[in-house]
Amino acid sequence: MPEADAKPRVRFRAPTAKDGKRVWEMVHEAGTLDRNSAYLYILLCDQFSETCAIAEMEGEDGSMEAVGFLTGLIPPKKPDTFFVWQVATLPAARGQGVAGRMIREILSRPVCSEVNHLEATVGPSNTASDRLFRGFARRVEAEVVVSEGYPEDVFPQPDTSTVETHAHEAEPLYRIGPFTPLSRAAS
Repeated sequence: MPEADAKPRVRFRAPTAKDGKRVWEMVHEAGTLDRNSAYLYILLCDQFSETCAIAEMEGEDGSMEAVGFLTGLIPPKKPDTFFVWQVATLPAARGQGVAGRMIREILSRPVCSEVNHLEATVGPSNTASDRLFRGFARRVEAEVVVSEGYPEDVFPQPDTSTVETHAHEAEPLYRIGPFTPLSRAAS
């Protein structure tokens, strides 16, 4: 029996289509991400499972509960790059390095054997993601280059007839690398 103050066990796995609904729910629960259609999350969990991850934490009853996710892909025009699209951890898993561990878990997979750069777009108000990606860069001893990415004017204007009442902020592009591919470093 684990000690009462011991951290719950967290494990990581590739998602399946059945996880798409839960990922969609976690986007809402996290409260910090753009919420897309449930179909998109089902598609990502199914068609891009090798470059996505689910973090599960052991509950008091021993069952595993999803407490985080990461969606990403290897862009066809940049086979040496892993692009992180969305990453979130629920409050129960925050402060335990779960997001960084999901990145490293995915980059350790065979599909990422040629990946030596990581990219993500990060809005200026998203300080948690800024810390996550800069921390990853320190861990792999790589440079972070921030460029324009997607300026505000490429996003649609808010529809004031709906709940959305604020403009989407710019999403600067973070490019981290080069680093030794983690799937090679692990072997």
